[in-house]
Amino acid sequence: MYDASDLVTRYTNEAHVPEHLKKYFAQRYRYFSLYDQGCLLDEEGWYSVTPEALAQQIAERCRCDTILDAFCGVGGNAIAFAQTCERVIAMDISPIRLALARHNAAIYGVEDRIEFILGDYVSFAKSLTTPEEDGSNSQPRRKIDVVFLSPPWGGPSYLTSRVGTNTNRAVSSSNALVLSSSPIKGTNDSTHASLPGTGSEPEESHPSYNLAALLPIPGAELFTLTRRITPNIAFFLPKNVDLKEISELVQSSGSTTPESEPDPATSASSPTPNSTKREMIEIEEEWMGSKLKALTCYFGGLVEGQSDIYPW
Repeated sequence: MYDASDLVTRYTNEAHVPEHLKKYFAQRYRYFSLYDQGCLLDEEGWYSVTPEALAQQIAERCRCDTILDAFCGVGGNAIAFAQTCERVIAMDISPIRLALARHNAAIYGVEDRIEFILGDYVSFAKSLTTPEEDGSNSQPRRKIDVVFLSPPWGGPSYLTSRVGTNTNRAVSSSNALVLSSSPIKGTNDSTHASLPGTGSEPEESHPSYNLAALLPIPGAELFTLTRRITPNIAFFLPKNVDLKEISELVQSSGSTTPESEPDPATSASSPTPNSTKREMIEIEEEWMGSKLKALTCYFGGLVEGQSDIYPW
């Protein structure tokens, strides 16, 4: 079995954990239920890995033949994708994190279902969609059904350091957003109780997060580049992201707004190449217990009712 134990310190006793990582160490079984079998995280992995239950929920939504995890980190999402998809391409720019992801995948018994690629996703995506010299190739060179984007948010201080407009959970009817919630197994959350304005425990207010703060390139550029690979994108973002910016992504990727007045019940976006239907974006709230952890934004055929518009 692949072993990367010599690359990072593995903590088993809280007394040995650096003070700034102790709150993350306390949640180690949320990150990896098999932590005691040898799972490894580097410092960035401790605060950026997707909790296992959330990763499994997202993986179920992204069930497909081939998925690309563009910023795989220490492998939390890639491991979950390997349990629902036929093939996973896991990419990271850090050789250490990529090795840790492979190590953790081996512990979960899914290493053979994942192709690990060391590289920069932006360069990789551009190479996938670059036409041949004669201009004949306008389609991606590799068939990828879904791309999962979980780019760096800027570290643990993202809630306070990225100031945009005031966070506003209410979305105007002109935006193509459908808000849903993902209750996680093992909690008492109900879908409706978790939605804004339905009696759930209020979240602490934070300045809204601007997509331009994402790394390595602004979020709108990252989305536009990825849309050249596939329309089916799952975008994992901070819970305080500006929802108006999310609704504008389908326009920034090269679509045009339809002339007809939007339906207030469903809201509007851009027409698609294969249909006159308006594209919807689904925003899924990711809860752990009573805490809202993040948002997953689904595009293309990942949105219920749009698989006929965006066939895989």
